[in-house]
Amino acid sequence: MSTKLYIKTYGCQMNEYDSQKTLEILKQDPTIKETYDLYDADIILLNTCSIREKAEEKVYSELGRLKKLKEKNPKLKIGVGGCVATQEGKNIYKRAPYVDLIFGPQTIHKVPSLIKQENKIQAVDVSFPIEEKFDSLPAPEATGPTSFVSIMEGCSKYCSFCVVPYTRGDEVSRNPEQIFDEVARLIEQGVSEITFVGQNVNSYRYSFKGRMLSLSDLIEVCGAIEGVDRIRYTTSHPLDMTDDLIDVYGYVPQLVNHLHLPVQSGSNEILTKMKRNYTREDYLQIISKLRKARSNIKISSDFIVGFPNETNKDFQQTMDLIEKVQFDASFSFIFSPRPGTPASQLEDKTPPTQKKERLQILQDRIDYFQRRYSKELVGTIQRCLVTGVSKKDSKQLQARTECNRVVNFDFQNINILGKLVDINIIEAYSHSLAGKIFNPEERYSA
Repeated sequence: MSTKLYIKTYGCQMNEYDSQKTLEILKQDPTIKETYDLYDADIILLNTCSIREKAEEKVYSELGRLKKLKEKNPKLKIGVGGCVATQEGKNIYKRAPYVDLIFGPQTIHKVPSLIKQENKIQAVDVSFPIEEKFDSLPAPEATGPTSFVSIMEGCSKYCSFCVVPYTRGDEVSRNPEQIFDEVARLIEQGVSEITFVGQNVNSYRYSFKGRMLSLSDLIEVCGAIEGVDRIRYTTSHPLDMTDDLIDVYGYVPQLVNHLHLPVQSGSNEILTKMKRNYTREDYLQIISKLRKARSNIKISSDFIVGFPNETNKDFQQTMDLIEKVQFDASFSFIFSPRPGTPASQLEDKTPPTQKKERLQILQDRIDYFQRRYSKELVGTIQRCLVTGVSKKDSKQLQARTECNRVVNFDFQNINILGKLVDINIIEAYSHSLAGKIFNPEERYSA
């Protein structure tokens, strides 16, 4: 009989990658099968994220719902992984004693043994053996034409607001031979777009055969691998946007015209309090260099609004930065204090209502730039990667532009799945585009 596994993932691309790898590790046991039905599962794993406030409470609320399933099926195994697991550790047992195992993001390779552990006090591992994790990863299994490839983990920046260094450890880069091997195996399985991932992906550094390799080297080598049509990377830190990484936009065409580069604030005073170690002027210089190397590159970013005692002047400086860069998209949030971080100890006199107003102003302005660019795409031919069936209409396919916009279009040939095609953009909507294949009978015939 098979054992049915259900994994629920919270948070970022790194968590998505970890969930996929956890699945691949567990499926090395041929009796384990993935299920998408929570109520049909024999093992339920929650891969958690603690980057936002009240993340722990969301996890405990979910565990409260799972308690009822455990009562009906005492043999059900419940596990908590990810950053909340690292942050809370064995305290999870105090609030949810029916949990069977606890594992951190760097110990997913130990999940099979933790599941088998009968003494639940022993079924806890939230240590940081990152290199051991890299060495233990199974051969990758492609799930579509795009795939994440982890090249480094952890963070050594210790920004005052961020919990990641405490939940994932310091930065550790992966052996490039492992990276190239994983990319090659994915290409053999039909993947055509590779996304390098890491907490600070552009901080990648690895001494290899007497030379220090960086992210630009990985991009250059992977760009030369037959079958790699597109390369992305996320998430980057401005401190590590070195000239060699910027220059690679000039000679590796597979590297997309899109970069997510979190700035967090446009105020130098706030950036200092955040311990970001760069200025707004530094950030603008990076953007200028990028646009010289690739004139049509689109930039998205992260913003924290309402950092403790952010003044109107600080906020206006952020808005001024937005006007100068004209970001394509953003992830923006009101500051939320994370336990154990220096910023959580700062006194804050700014009213919550004012923070909400500022956030809305910021989001409205970036939405304006996003909509404007989408409208500018109407009437143009865009090179798009066909990723699957449209979520809106099963009679259409879905593709993505280089700047990551979804394009829905009619198709005659299902064989274009996973391939780059030229699409004429005919309409722009709030969160997607509509298009038609350009000369389908000439270029994409069966």
